[in-house]
Amino acid sequence: MLNKQLFKKILLGMIVIASVSACKKDKAEPVDPKTPETTATKEFKYLRVLVADELSNKITQVDPFTGTITSYDAKYPLATLYGTANKRYATVIYQKENLVEIFDTGLQSHQDHVDVDGSPKWASISATAAKPTHYKSVKDEVLIFNDSEGTLSLGKESDFHTVGAKFKIINAGLLPHHGAMANFDNGTIAVTTTASAGAAPTKVIVIDKDGKHIHPSKLEFGNIHGNASDGGNAVFGGFTNSTATAGGVLVVKATGEQRVIPNPDGFGAFRLASIYYADAADKFVGFVATKGAYLIDIKTDKISPIYAGNDVFQCKLDYAGKNLLLLTLDGKLRIYNLSSGQLTREGTAISAVTSTDTYKPVIEATAKFAYISLPASGEVVQIDLTDFRKIIRHKVSSRPVKLALTGFESNAGHND
Repeated sequence: MLNKQLFKKILLGMIVIASVSACKKDKAEPVDPKTPETTATKEFKYLRVLVADELSNKITQVDPFTGTITSYDAKYPLATLYGTANKRYATVIYQKENLVEIFDTGLQSHQDHVDVDGSPKWASISATAAKPTHYKSVKDEVLIFNDSEGTLSLGKESDFHTVGAKFKIINAGLLPHHGAMANFDNGTIAVTTTASAGAAPTKVIVIDKDGKHIHPSKLEFGNIHGNASDGGNAVFGGFTNSTATAGGVLVVKATGEQRVIPNPDGFGAFRLASIYYADAADKFVGFVATKGAYLIDIKTDKISPIYAGNDVFQCKLDYAGKNLLLLTLDGKLRIYNLSSGQLTREGTAISAVTSTDTYKPVIEATAKFAYISLPASGEVVQIDLTDFRKIIRHKVSSRPVKLALTGFESNAGHND
């Protein structure tokens, strides 16, 4: 009896010791509930990439989140694509055919979430002015300068799906020229003028949406090209003298005031032919392939280099207007934070590009990925901005040459 009781006590003690040891082992290797599973980076669910082809009259939509590729019949090949300010629509310009159409992605933002409002489709509205070229979109409007007429076409989103609707023609009495314009928040428009038809513009006036002249030109400026606006200021690139030996930017305020900011010393006989406004960073950027990309500070009236070089063939803001992306002929991609002006990442993204190619790769970017069209292979490559070696290839068409982003950098849907 004693031996049985002793045996039971020993057995119970062994069980307790084993249990304690097991508990100690569990506590020594805890599982952190906050550690997420490792998953591949995905694009935002409601972001779309639109592609136009050099040879085909198809417009291709890439849904990077799902990898789905869908094509839609367009009127002509070689369309120029622009996303609208509200990000739902894309403006499709067939310059040679004097036609503008609107493509509706069906994605509608409600601030805290995105709704899918029907399938992607063509809107009803169109414009048929001669040689539509320069483009702007602000709030719910699209504005286009028609080079061969000297007029502007204005479209409102409320009319996009009205059967038979046409863009409004704004005739301010301007002569035909390769023009540029910018919208102000007060509803007026800064637009270039020329002294003779077909000549390069030399002045900027401010008009209203009926074509009435509100503020006259204050300064003579040479060979104006490219511009952007922050809503209160419009910045135009050009030359500061009639001999085109020195350049700068013309700043036009909504109040009609005008002033010139000269290019940096030693810049030479070049103009900043493309001007961008980075909304999130609240910065203006000027670009010309022969000199590189430059920060335009309208508060200190100073233009300073971001990247000074003659090998850049693509200069683009990301979708939110936070970063600047530069592609150089050696295939290298550089990303600059516009708030700090600092280079944040660089590396080889694509193969080297031939400078004489008519249609070179085109880039657009979100906060997560860069999208680069490769005309030779018929692809759009999706490059992870945290690691340029991570690439997804989308076969889209025979010769993709134009890109535009539409939709939203959001994963929040109506039922999410």
